[in-house]
Amino acid sequence: MKRLFAILLALFCLAQADAQSIFDGEVTIKDFSFKRNGDYMYLDMKIDLSSLDVHNNRATTLSPFVVNGEQAVDLHSIGIYGRRRYFTYVRNDWSTLGKEGDMIIKEKECPEVINYKASIPYEEWLNGATVVIGNRTYGCCNKILDERFAELGSYNHYTYKPQFVFVRPTAEAVKTRSLAGSAFVDFVVSQTVIRPEYRNNQVELAKIIGTIDSVRNDKDITITAVSIKGFASPESPYSNNTRLAKGRTEALKKYVSNLYKFPAGFISTSYEPENWEGLRKFVEASNLEHRDEIIALIDGPREPDNKEWKLKSTYPEEYRYLLATCYPALRRSDYRIEYVVRSFSDPIEIRRLVKERPQKLSLEEFYVAAQGLDTNSEEFAEIFDVAVRMYPEDETANLNAANSAMAQGNLRGAEKFLEKAGKSDQAIYARGVLAALSGDYDAAEDYFAMVKERFDEAEDALDQIEKVRNN
Repeated sequence: MKRLFAILLALFCLAQADAQSIFDGEVTIKDFSFKRNGDYMYLDMKIDLSSLDVHNNRATTLSPFVVNGEQAVDLHSIGIYGRRRYFTYVRNDWSTLGKEGDMIIKEKECPEVINYKASIPYEEWLNGATVVIGNRTYGCCNKILDERFAELGSYNHYTYKPQFVFVRPTAEAVKTRSLAGSAFVDFVVSQTVIRPEYRNNQVELAKIIGTIDSVRNDKDITITAVSIKGFASPESPYSNNTRLAKGRTEALKKYVSNLYKFPAGFISTSYEPENWEGLRKFVEASNLEHRDEIIALIDGPREPDNKEWKLKSTYPEEYRYLLATCYPALRRSDYRIEYVVRSFSDPIEIRRLVKERPQKLSLEEFYVAAQGLDTNSEEFAEIFDVAVRMYPEDETANLNAANSAMAQGNLRGAEKFLEKAGKSDQAIYARGVLAALSGDYDAAEDYFAMVKERFDEAEDALDQIEKVRNN
């Protein structure tokens, strides 16, 4: 009786062995095959019992099973009963020596050759499994008098097993980072004195203070410089705008210096008297009727005051709109906080930072964090996923993220990362791995051939693909 269970997979492989004599020549196995076809494994063989002699008061069983390590599955058995043993079971209504579905044969009625067939659903553990047949001889009261086993054959389907090559990024000698933002501090008309309570100044000044404090209070960080650049809008004479931009920038510098007592020269300043670049970006993104003409005017060679007069006089309605909606945002102060982050070498500490403060880490430190972890683990994958999010355009970050994605079986994600992985030998090899895992062995061979002289892994991959093709 066939024992069938459902599972989805579709491959085909065949293993055959010549006729073999087992159990001291009492049994001969012929035309053995253990193959996969679609979702099932099929066992076919001829069991020659012409030399088997079963004593009148004995019973013997032939019990095939499939085993691979701790995994095993029993197939239906053949029970051959001597005459007296058979009728003893019948008279006493005892259970037979096997299980439901097994063959029960009286010794005198036993054919010389039995065409044995069985099927089981394919599972991954069956790749590399062996078919074994057991032979037990029973006496009175089901006592086992003898037990023997013989291996008949195995199923081995060769599959490509990739070796992933992760690249250690170059360590940063000094981990220099920066934070930047813009504050829109309001001043009384024509004045350069900061009034924190004026309009929305408390919120805008808090932006700068909060940015500085976010790194100043971190024991892993040392602030190295603060820079401020002030901008004024284009209305009014250029000379007055120069005075306002310079004076207001110095006022903001003094305000910050008084709060933190930075040493002299620690805060650098610069200014832009009229923020024409900001005005141009606003106009370019707008739907103004004379958008193109205004852009041409801004880009033109006129002096700032003449340019502003021309804009006001030629396009008065649009000028009034810009004065009300755009010009206030042009009066701003851009600030940048530069700092240095200390280096990290302890993988456990780095793994904590991956989850809590990944911006502190260099690419090389992400690599260190992954060492010692199983490449198939979620934590390993998370490290390289966060690394590529922190350094989205870095070729090494994308290459390692691609390898990690392939290790997780995410081939589509790996393909996207490899688009930014560059043209290094390691990237070419990784593209070969992706092609092989995708089943495109022709493309994989081309990639591996390009780097095989410099990569032992590529040479091994080519050998594997040849075995896959042969198999």
